[in-house]
Amino acid sequence: MILSDKRILEEIDKGTIIIEPFKRECLGTNSYDVHLGKYLATYESRVLDAKAHNEIEHFEIPKDGYILHPGTLYLGVTLEYTETHSHVPFLEGKSSTGRLGIDIHATAGKGDVGFCNTWTLEISVAQPVKIYAGMPIGQLIYFVVEGNIETMYNTKGNAKYNNKTTRPVESMMWKNKF
Repeated sequence: MILSDKRILEEIDKGTIIIEPFKRECLGTNSYDVHLGKYLATYESRVLDAKAHNEIEHFEIPKDGYILHPGTLYLGVTLEYTETHSHVPFLEGKSSTGRLGIDIHATAGKGDVGFCNTWTLEISVAQPVKIYAGMPIGQLIYFVVEGNIETMYNTKGNAKYNNKTTRPVESMMWKNKF
């Protein structure tokens, strides 16, 4: 079951969903629109290694925009900081974003109950497109969880993306044992 606009507002009032900054006009019928933060990052190497710590270079999106190009993975970040303590958050692209040929995540559209942070976006494009900090980039939808949670994401000792940030975060795959 997906939360409706009224239920999202109720959960915000209860403190089980936190969105900062929250703007009422960004609340849809059953979603909340999030915006592109001012930072992007790209990997320093063109060849990535799943067992290595692949370093990224951060940069700020200029006021007059930045052109994304196919063939490069860009890491972006949401302007909004969110906390979700009782529901499963999903981040999806907006239809207007998709119609510009922008994908905002390769595989990581689902958050865990207890995720408390900005969202790192795995951005790729079908053709060159100019983007801007603050533009609508995606929408959060919230699903009801069936059953009790044993370990919330923000209390997991091995959670790799718990450090609060306003910048995109690179893959931490290298921390896994395989």
